[in-house]
Amino acid sequence: MSNTASLLLPVSNLTNLLAFAASGQSFTRFAALMALPWLVAIATEYVIFRWYFAIDLDAGAPAPPGAAAPELPVFALATLACTLAGFVLASGFGVNPVWAALAGVVVLASRALAQRRTTAFEIVRAAAVPFLAFVLALGIVVRAVVDNGLAWALGNLVPAGTGLPVLLGTAALAAVLANMINNLPAVLVLLPLAAPAGPGAVLAVLLGVNIGPNLTYAGSLATLLWRRIMRGHDTDVDLGEFTLLGLLTVPAGLVWP
Repeated sequence: MSNTASLLLPVSNLTNLLAFAASGQSFTRFAALMALPWLVAIATEYVIFRWYFAIDLDAGAPAPPGAAAPELPVFALATLACTLAGFVLASGFGVNPVWAALAGVVVLASRALAQRRTTAFEIVRAAAVPFLAFVLALGIVVRAVVDNGLAWALGNLVPAGTGLPVLLGTAALAAVLANMINNLPAVLVLLPLAAPAGPGAVLAVLLGVNIGPNLTYAGSLATLLWRRIMRGHDTDVDLGEFTLLGLLTVPAGLVWP
C-alpha cells in the first residue's frame, strides 16, 4: 500500500518528485490529476486484500489486557499539516520542496531533543545514510547504463501518442522495467522518453513505477526498506504469497485507474 498510496502528492516519494518536475504541473494540479487514479488503485487493492485475507480478518485479534488507547500526536500532526502547506506554497513560488521538508524535520527533531526523547546520534541513524548512499550509487549506475544504449533500446519500445491504449502501454512498460531494475532507475530512464508526449505520458509512467513494483521484493525502494525492517523484527513474508498478491493486484491496479 505504501507504493500505491504514494501516487497522490508530488512529494509522496522520490519517483513522484522526479515525475512532478518533468510534468510541468503545479503542486495542486498534479494532486488533482492523480486523485482519481489514487482512489481507484487503493480501492482495488483493498477489495482484493479484503477477499484474500477474509478468514484472518474475520477471526479478529483480542486487544492486550489493560492496554490504553494511544494519545493523539497533536504536535506531530500539526507539523505534518504545516509541512504539506509549505509544499504547496513552495511550489507556487518556485521554491524546491526540500526546504519545506527540512523545516518539518528541524521542528520535530528539535522538540524531540528538547524533551530528551532522542539523541543526535539516533536522528542521524534514522536518516539511513548508507541507504541514501545506495540510492545515489544506483542513480550513477543507471545514468551510465542509459548513456550506453538502454535509452536507445527503450526509445523503440515506448508507445507514441496520447490515447488510452498508449498510456496503458506506457504504464505497463514502466511496471515491467521497475520490477527488473527497481522503480527509481526505471523512472530516471523513462521520464526523458515520455516527457515529449506531455504530462499524460509522464503520469502514466508514474502509475507504472508506483503500482507495478508491488509484484517483486526488488521493485521499489519502499519494499526494500519494508523488508529490511521486517527482518529486523525477526519477521519475514513468504515470497510465494507476496508474488501471488502482486499478480492479483498489480494488473488490476494498473488497468482500472
